[in-house]
Amino acid sequence: MTRRPPTPARIDFANGVPLATDFGDVYHARAGAMGQARHVFLGGNGLPGAWQDRRRFAILETGFGLGHNFLATWQAWRDDPRRCERLDYVSVELHPPALPDLQRALAGGDAPPPLAAELAAAWPPPTPGLHRLAFDGGRFVLWLALGDARDLLPALTGHFNAFFLDGFAPARNPEMWDRRLLAALGRRAAPGATAATWSVAAVVREGLTHAGFEVGRQPGYDSKREMTVARHAPRHTPRRLPGRIGLDGPAAHRPGRVVVVGAGLAGAAVAQALVARGWSCTVLDRASAPASGASGNPAGLFHGTLHEGDGPHARLLRAGALLAAPMYADLVAQGVPGAVDGLVAMQRERTPVPCPQEYACHGDAPAAAAWSGRHVAGPATLYRQAGWVDPGAVVRAWLSAPGVTFRGGIEVAAVRAASPEAPTRADGVEDGSTAVSRPARWLLLDAAGRPVETAEVVIVAGGTGLPSIDGPDGPADPHLGWHSVRGQITWFDGPAPLWRPVTGQGYALSLPDGRLLCGATSHHDDAEPALRTADTAFNIARLKALTGLEPTPGGACGGRVGWRLGTSDRLPVIGAWPDARAVTSGRLDQARFIARHPGLYLAGGFGSRGLTWAPLAAEVIAAWIDGTPIPLESDLLDAIDPARALVRRWRRTPPPAAAG
Repeated sequence: MTRRPPTPARIDFANGVPLATDFGDVYHARAGAMGQARHVFLGGNGLPGAWQDRRRFAILETGFGLGHNFLATWQAWRDDPRRCERLDYVSVELHPPALPDLQRALAGGDAPPPLAAELAAAWPPPTPGLHRLAFDGGRFVLWLALGDARDLLPALTGHFNAFFLDGFAPARNPEMWDRRLLAALGRRAAPGATAATWSVAAVVREGLTHAGFEVGRQPGYDSKREMTVARHAPRHTPRRLPGRIGLDGPAAHRPGRVVVVGAGLAGAAVAQALVARGWSCTVLDRASAPASGASGNPAGLFHGTLHEGDGPHARLLRAGALLAAPMYADLVAQGVPGAVDGLVAMQRERTPVPCPQEYACHGDAPAAAAWSGRHVAGPATLYRQAGWVDPGAVVRAWLSAPGVTFRGGIEVAAVRAASPEAPTRADGVEDGSTAVSRPARWLLLDAAGRPVETAEVVIVAGGTGLPSIDGPDGPADPHLGWHSVRGQITWFDGPAPLWRPVTGQGYALSLPDGRLLCGATSHHDDAEPALRTADTAFNIARLKALTGLEPTPGGACGGRVGWRLGTSDRLPVIGAWPDARAVTSGRLDQARFIARHPGLYLAGGFGSRGLTWAPLAAEVIAAWIDGTPIPLESDLLDAIDPARALVRRWRRTPPPAAAG
């Protein structure tokens, strides 16, 4: 998909009120940015009253500008003793300010200095897509969506309670007030959602009416005599997609107890994300200790990538790395072994892919040597939001979060829905929506068929021992399109430390104890648990070609073998578990049309990218379960959907119901 990338705003500060030179329009009223934000956007949406005593609330803004609306909302939320437990603030911006301009604009006005400083400290690189900036312990989250609103707004997944419409004037920036764009807002509106804008232009009011809003007027701010307010009251409710239950409508679950099967990176990441949202979580694993599989390696890398055309792989890996970097930096500050200060990747392309310097920068061989501390094979790219951590230590830290209980030595062989005779319950869902009826619980069984746990919500997270799934209508199709991969890593006492990890054909990094770690081999469907001399030699040969380093003659080498799950398209499998047996008619050409098992989710198929994918998988699944906006555009959610392998198979051989 071709998307218009974000470009930095050009701002003229000469006349007191910041002016966007590309649009010939000011960012806010001369009477004050914070006053305008409170009057128009907070007051026009009935805030803070509308969020009071609620568990969650979501705001969507068109035009982040210089951040005054966000800061005014954050301050009002902080000051409100009856504030909602969690607020997600999604803001779309094609021309974000450069960090120095942001700091200058916020320092010269009436923005609250402590909050402005926190925003500046978290300011992301200007790369396309959604950036997560979490504040107040993750209870107030800014999702900064950088790119063209015409691309991003239709691609957002989730529903919003309030809309801040703050593009530049319709006459100067008509794209931000396009009828199709406003219609996309209507499709993302929660029941009773409100909207407000300073503009009373006919194109704005007509577009909102067309999008299903009842439109009114209120007194405006400063020189604006009137402003527009609206409430969503559509005549028709769009059909909910079977594969997006909980996303394309009210949340299917309320906080309670959840069981995660698998105590590796995927399971631990999901567990900590859910307890942060108020859930209690039990994590089961067949091993007696967590991180006993591939997550038990002494170190692993995380980083993004650059591809010409910026396709799904590059976008997803970038989203994962940008989400992971601050999380791992916090863990490293708490004592987890690792370093989040960049990674050096050998360039494969003759012409480097352009990108913002804040995300990655390209250099020749001397630059690569300066970044890594070692002469390396050729020009390279320094990824800044990247590095290494000890995966096992990360898993243990996440599982130590309050609300998480780990139970080892339990092998879950099957997950079975409660019998039809079991009582169902209709859980109340906030916002006045219809309650969702579903089986009372899932049963988790061992190999002998004995119950080991029950839960309303189950997440199967990674691992090669996938349990069988028995839904209400019988066994589910387990076809998920993944395969087991054996990997062997090698280490030895390093002759010289690397300042940063280096990747190319293989990878290398220096461990705190002086060892140099390199790897890894990759053999499909290989069950050999013992270290192989040939694999050790293979790793060392690639290390020498990459960095010139090798063990001292006669020196001892160690290593470890682990297994990971990979997929044919090299993308992870994240989302609600598909119910292949429920297909009787309708479209089967896209994963989003495939029905799901209520309360059953999947996170796995991470391959060698577990540290990069795990935080993203956790946020996607936690948001899905909790009914908050998903941190990915809809086409990327399709790309990682567990049902995509079924769609590919059915294109070759349609199921009987569809074929008929």
